[in-house]
Formats: sequence, structure tokens, C-alpha cells
Amino acid sequence: MPPLSLYVHLPWCVRKCPYCDFNSWAGGDAGQRTEYLGALLVDLAKEAERAGDRELFSVFLGGGTPSLFTPAEIAKLIDSIRSRFTVVAEAEITMEANPGTIECGDPAGYRQAGVNRLSIGAQSFSQAALERLGRIHSTDDILRASAEARDAGFDNINIDLMHALPEQTAEEAVEDIRRAVELAPDHISWYQLTLEPNTVFHARPPSGLPGQEAAWGIQEAGWEALTDAGYAQYEVSAWARNGRRCEHNLNYWRFGDYLAVGAGAHGKLTIGDLVYRYRKPSNPRGYVEFVRSGDDEPVEPITAENLVFEYMLNVLRLQEGFSESDFEARTGLPRDVLQASCEDALQKDLIERKKDGVWRPTELGRRFLNDLQAEFLP
Repeated sequence: MPPLSLYVHLPWCVRKCPYCDFNSWAGGDAGQRTEYLGALLVDLAKEAERAGDRELFSVFLGGGTPSLFTPAEIAKLIDSIRSRFTVVAEAEITMEANPGTIECGDPAGYRQAGVNRLSIGAQSFSQAALERLGRIHSTDDILRASAEARDAGFDNINIDLMHALPEQTAEEAVEDIRRAVELAPDHISWYQLTLEPNTVFHARPPSGLPGQEAAWGIQEAGWEALTDAGYAQYEVSAWARNGRRCEHNLNYWRFGDYLAVGAGAHGKLTIGDLVYRYRKPSNPRGYVEFVRSGDDEPVEPITAENLVFEYMLNVLRLQEGFSESDFEARTGLPRDVLQASCEDALQKDLIERKKDGVWRPTELGRRFLNDLQAEFLP
């Protein structure tokens, strides 16, 4: 049976960023939070029934901006999780926090509530870049949030950074990394700005976006800077030192199981020989009403053809690649179904075969990851 995680979605932001395609909504006043938290507690009880006697090894509070919720509200949520599930003693419990909203409560309050990993959404240390991205925090807010988190006792901190920003040069991107490294985070998520459908930037692209070759140059320069700073890449956009990889996200990328609580949250469960997906209503008000109704969301099995692609969509992001035995264990499918696609990708130098049935993206495959993943489309 795959490892089991829990994702909890806290959907509100002070303002939605123009590049964001996550299920986030402007709002989150005290009344909304109280009503929503009540629904989460009911939903947790239902998800605990799905879990049965399986243990949770990670919890992720994502958003939106979870730090809009007070430490007392986060404590109530985590206490409810611990009372309803069997949570392993060393479980990773992550909360996302924006530098501009972490003042909602002392970070020590979140640490005391049970959060042991904090993910700070810095995005850039350039004030001009932050303004182009529609962020409401400042560079000083990032520095303050990081310092307060360390003072509160957090010894596992991630900083989110974006690159290939409007008007950004490779030198400016590397400067962002340098500023982040000065704060000594345990993990850095460094990902490229993309224009996702249903976002403001997709409808009205900002000027000055780097072209494909320039973006690749930025990425290579950033990879070198992160490596020189002692961070090890383990996924396309994830870098860690001292073994501080994000266990929750690794479970996604390794095609583990995860339960879903909150508006728009997605879940994946292995039951017998089949893998199922389900999702909660996206609108926060609709989600609260759905939970109150007592109805069950549809749970649908993933077809064998789509299962291969979904598995590859995740594991090919990892530097370690995947093993044929793991593919069989996580999908219930025979390794033979991979042969034609793997051989084709091998001929195109997008993937390489290692010993003991392990496959890993090549440097070319990492650069053209979408092309590699497309080899496994139904």
C-alpha cells in the first residue's frame, strides 16, 4: 500500500495574483474563517473513514494563504487531524505563509499549533519584480518573516522563488537565489513563471517575458548557483540541503496516496487493484454547503491508459526517475505496458535506462520534460 498524506486547502488571499491558477479567492474575514473551519472539521471525519487504519506521514496546509488563519484556528485544525487520524510521530506538517500576511499571528503560535515546516512565498527579492507580479509584500517583509520563523524555532523552512519573470535577466535571477541563500533556508523551490489558462497574465501577457532560449539560460545559471550554494536538486523545481526534501510533495511525485479536505482539494486513493481520484467543490461557499448536505463526492477509478500517463507525469519530474517494480506496485499494471514508450524515448535521448530496471530523464529529457511526458499519453 502506498504512503498516505493529507492535503488541507485554505482558499483565501488578500488579493489574487495575476499569474495564479490555484483555487484562491479574495476574502477570508473572521466570519468566513469560522464557518469554513467548521466545515473542515466535519470533512476531516469523513476522510478519516477513508483512511481506516492507515497512518498519515505528512500533512500540508496549502492555499490560498493559510497564514490568513490565526494560530488558534490552525491549532484547532491540527488538533482535529491528530484526534481523527493515526499520525506518525515524525510527521511533516507544512503550512504555506505569505510574508505580507504572516503578521496575522506570531510564527511561534503556528509552531506551537503543531506546524513543523514553513513554506514562505517570497517569489523574488526584487521590489520591482514583486510589483510586476502583483505581490502585496515587500523585500523587507521576506527578511522579517524568515527571521521570525527562525526565532520561533522552525528548523525546516522553504522559500519559494520564481524565475523567467518579466524583464528579468539571468544575473537578476541568480541575485534572487543569492539573497535567499543568505537566509539559510533548508529548501528552495525555484520554478518558472508560466502563463496558465484562466489567469490575468494568460489573458494579458506582461511585456518583457524571456524567450525560450533566454529562459533556459536563466534556469541553467540558477541551477549552477543553487548547486554551488550546497543545495541538491531532487525534482524539476525543488532543491534541498541536509536531507530536507519535502516529504509531502515527494509522495505526490512518487504517486503515493493522499486524502483531500477543503474547497477544490483533490484526493487519490489505492483501493485493491484500482486507483481512484476525487475532488471537493471549488467555491468556498459551495464547499461549506456541500459538507453540510452530507453528500459524498464522486469517486472515479483512473483507467489503465490514463494511469500510465498520470504516473509518468509525476515521477519523470524526479531526478531519481522511477523503477519498473515501483511502477507495478503503484499502478497495479505490468511493466510491459511501458516498453514501447520507454524505447521510443530512449531512441530520442530523452530518457536513460539504469541498472535494475530504473529509468531516469536525461539532461535533454529534463530540458524538454513536456515532450518526454507526452511519450506516455494514451
